[in-house]
Amino acid sequence: MKPDSQVKQATRIQTSVLNGIEKKVLVKMANHLPSWVTSDMLTLIGVFGALLTGTGFVLTYFSYQWLWLSSFGLIVNWFGDSLDGTLARVRNTQRPIYGYYLDHNTDLLCQLAIFGGIGLSPMMNMGVAMLVLVMYLMLEVYVSINAHLKSEFRLTYAKMGPTEFRLLVIILNTIIICSPHLQAFSRSHILLGVETTCRFMDYVGCIVAAIMFLMYLVCFIKDARYFARVDPLKKHE
Repeated sequence: MKPDSQVKQATRIQTSVLNGIEKKVLVKMANHLPSWVTSDMLTLIGVFGALLTGTGFVLTYFSYQWLWLSSFGLIVNWFGDSLDGTLARVRNTQRPIYGYYLDHNTDLLCQLAIFGGIGLSPMMNMGVAMLVLVMYLMLEVYVSINAHLKSEFRLTYAKMGPTEFRLLVIILNTIIICSPHLQAFSRSHILLGVETTCRFMDYVGCIVAAIMFLMYLVCFIKDARYFARVDPLKKHE
């Protein structure tokens, strides 16, 4: 079956703290980009930024100064990932089906690069990194389900979106670079009978995972009630 080019597009819901300022900045940047720059090029730049971020995390085995590379990678990732769609809208060259397909698949690759990188670093246990990734992907799947059933594409939760998340990671990177105490911090715990060493970022990761799961659970229960009303149980005659 061929994709229907007339499929109704989901309404983007973006209510993050920086959304207003970010939109204006992105539109100005898109208007000043040379004509040879395309949305696909920007998408690839976003993926490259994610690879830089993951690489910087892994290189902290040698020095925590490599976190500057991770932070720079997040900026490059923001530039490509946030600007590709804006450029298409400014130039009126949207490709809804292709764009949706490409954007979401490259987003998965970007998240794998970032979380895989920090899981391979001395900063965070791989299990914790994968737990955070799973929680992120649960929210991604939830968003995609609602985009299909409610024609709503929610990009933010609790006033937090991808841009705010990147900014928080950059702030955390800077704090760790400037704090030898946090770099050396570790605690041992017995988990399921196995002694496990936890670093500062392990605790941060567990907190983030718990918050994302709580967001998912609240939204799931709320929307389950909504769908129960719009699709009530039919009585047998």
